[in-house]
Amino acid sequence: MIEVLIAVAIFAIVLAAINTVFYSALRLRNRSAAAFDEALPIQQAVAVIKRDLANLVLPGGQLSGALQTTTITNAVLGQASPDFYTSAGLMDNRVPWGDIERVSYLLVDSTNRAPGMDLYRAVTRNLLSQTQDPPAQQRLMGGVQGIVFHFYDGDQWLDSWDSTTQTNLPQAIKVQISLASQGNVPASASSAPIELVIPVDVQLGTNQTQVASGGQQ
Repeated sequence: MIEVLIAVAIFAIVLAAINTVFYSALRLRNRSAAAFDEALPIQQAVAVIKRDLANLVLPGGQLSGALQTTTITNAVLGQASPDFYTSAGLMDNRVPWGDIERVSYLLVDSTNRAPGMDLYRAVTRNLLSQTQDPPAQQRLMGGVQGIVFHFYDGDQWLDSWDSTTQTNLPQAIKVQISLASQGNVPASASSAPIELVIPVDVQLGTNQTQVASGGQQ
């Protein structure tokens, strides 16, 4: 009888330990899945913004206008960035437009009453059309407090840019995305802004001929 009681006690202890380990692993799995689900929209939004800004096209011509931060007129409700002309579009025989797009980013009120605002990408694809349709809007992520753009001229970061008066495109563009505080977390304890620095490799060429040291052009 004593041996049976001892065996039952040992079995109960082992079962309790297995139960503790199992539920700890289950809680860890749930927290990891929740963190992944929360980070995935941010990673996707960052990838889209990087792709847009890394593929900027030179100003000029019918398909690409100037990069001007002063041209934001709120023609699209909530516009939070200048218009970017980018070649990030995909070529497809089934669509009647090219791969150059006009892109801007919008901040609009959240539709599900979540903290912060929703970040949208507004894209106009058929730039040669005589009658421009409203830009198509693509939701990138939610929980955004603000988005700020800075432009590097080779010496310093500027808050504005105008390619009609400044030399060409900036050498790099920095994007800062501030996230809204979640739940009862105070704003001071919220995470640091997401910061992206995207080099701009496309620059205007020059027709000037450099003179060699021997005096020949």
